[in-house]
Amino acid sequence: MKVLHVISGGETGGSRKHVITLLKQFKKGEAVLAVFQEGALSKEAQESGIHVEVFRQTSRYDLSVLKKLAQYVKQEQFDLLHTHGPRANLFGLYLKKKTNVCWVTTIHSDPSLDFMKAGVKGKIFTALHLYALKKMDHYFAVSERFKKNLIKAGIRGENITAIYNGLDFTNKKANPVPRAELGADEQDILFVMVARLHPIKGHEIVLQALKELGNPLVKVLFVGDGPIRSELEQEVRRQGLSEQIRFLGFRKDVEEIYAASDAALLASYSESFPLALLEAANQHLPVITTDVGGVHELIANGKTGWIVPIGDAGLYKQAMEAAVLRKQKGELAQMGDKLYRHASQHFSLTKLYETIRSTYERLLS
Repeated sequence: MKVLHVISGGETGGSRKHVITLLKQFKKGEAVLAVFQEGALSKEAQESGIHVEVFRQTSRYDLSVLKKLAQYVKQEQFDLLHTHGPRANLFGLYLKKKTNVCWVTTIHSDPSLDFMKAGVKGKIFTALHLYALKKMDHYFAVSERFKKNLIKAGIRGENITAIYNGLDFTNKKANPVPRAELGADEQDILFVMVARLHPIKGHEIVLQALKELGNPLVKVLFVGDGPIRSELEQEVRRQGLSEQIRFLGFRKDVEEIYAASDAALLASYSESFPLALLEAANQHLPVITTDVGGVHELIANGKTGWIVPIGDAGLYKQAMEAAVLRKQKGELAQMGDKLYRHASQHFSLTKLYETIRSTYERLLS
């Protein structure tokens, strides 16, 4: 079996982690990763021993790489093409036509929201992406909810395999980053949100909730980078939250930052099965999350975290308030321990790999 995974290469969030951890499970020579730009993803993949091929684009509209990529698929005689994300999925249309390779994709996010707030171009790319999604041989949907969405879009259920992000859970917590380096004191209640700075991630909901909470001991770390960073920084200043919010940018020590925190936040308008929540669970952190993707299969509401309706800053504030109260009672850490036990038993990386590999083998038989 020989599989070519294709992703744009600019990803810094959950899809990046998903692809790298998955490809590390394959034997040498079985899986190759193709990207269109060098960056954090390609560097981390290479450091993990993954074979990476760069088909460099001068811009995201540079289509000259398609012929090179099709030639590479034929030359290396790949059995499967596995695309991730809108750009790779659109390019897959050409590769399928030119090589007739078996083509699968992983749906990491809601395709109708991938170009949220991107104007006319966003509407055009959304339409093209939805068209491409109808032409594939098989689909991996990261959660049952996303599988149901694909079925509603007209894709046959037998062509969809529901999967869940998996993690190689550790037996002990990471060494925490000293709180002083994170702009917090030991008496602070420290929340951490690991997410791209993108409209779909709902950072403004957290800002509204924090403002309503009005507790100066509550601090929030935004880990990640993205196109709306300056917009969010301006909003933080406008709301007078500069002493409570810290932008950490892209970090490689996410585990250590989680270990220094009291709880994790997710406020997205759409997700599949957020890998960030598994990473938080691995560090024994309870979670406050919006009701997206497969979170109900991970979080027991009120017991290992809180699940809040999408876009509801008032209820998000109440969940943060409840977490603060649990912290003061000495109960918050116990919730994180319960979440770790549940997540480590049900969402292993091994299970993810075995499901995907067995599906590959079935498609090629």
